[in-house]
Amino acid sequence: MTTSTQTPQVINGIDVTALQSCIDAIQADPGAGQSRWTIHSQWMGGTRSDHHVDGVEIGGNPIDRKFLIQIDEPFELTGTNEHPNPQEYLLAALNACMMVGYAAVAALMGIRLTKLEVRTTGDIDLRGFLGIDAQVPNGYQTLEQRVMIDGDGTPGQFESLHRTVQMTSPNYFNLTHAVPVRSTLVVG
Repeated sequence: MTTSTQTPQVINGIDVTALQSCIDAIQADPGAGQSRWTIHSQWMGGTRSDHHVDGVEIGGNPIDRKFLIQIDEPFELTGTNEHPNPQEYLLAALNACMMVGYAAVAALMGIRLTKLEVRTTGDIDLRGFLGIDAQVPNGYQTLEQRVMIDGDGTPGQFESLHRTVQMTSPNYFNLTHAVPVRSTLVVG
C-alpha cells in the first residue's frame, strides 16, 4: 500500500488540499455536508447570559467542541459592561463567517491575501426594543458593510471573490433572508 506524502498547499492559512478534499467528499456524498449547530443558553441574572457550545454534528458525526460565550449589555442598558452584547456578537458572527469565506475562496482561487478587514455598522432605535413606540422597528433596518482586502489578485478576481462570498456565506445569507424560527415555550 502506498501512502501519499504530498506536502499540503497552504494559502492564507488554509490547507487548500484538505479543503478541496472536503469539497470533493461532499460533492460525492451530499449527506456528508449536512451539519447541525446548537447553543445552550442560560440566564445569569440581570442582562448577563452564558451560552454553551457543546459540539456540532457534520455528516451525521458528532464533533466534541466546548466553548463558553458570555454576553452582557453596556452600563447604559442596565448591564455590567463586562462582555460584548448580542448585537456585537451578531455583527462579529457575520464578519467572521465572511472572513472565513474570503480566506478559503481566495485560497482556492490561488490568491494570497495580504489584508482582510470587514467593518459592519447598523443603527437600532431603542424605542422599538424598549416598547416605547410600536411603530419603531426593534432591529436593524439596514447594515452597512465595508470589506477592505488586498493581495496578489486582480481587481476582477477580487470582485468575483466578493460576489462568491456574498453568495456562499451562511451568516450573510441568514441576515439577508428571513429565517423562520420555531420557538416552543416550556414553563417549569
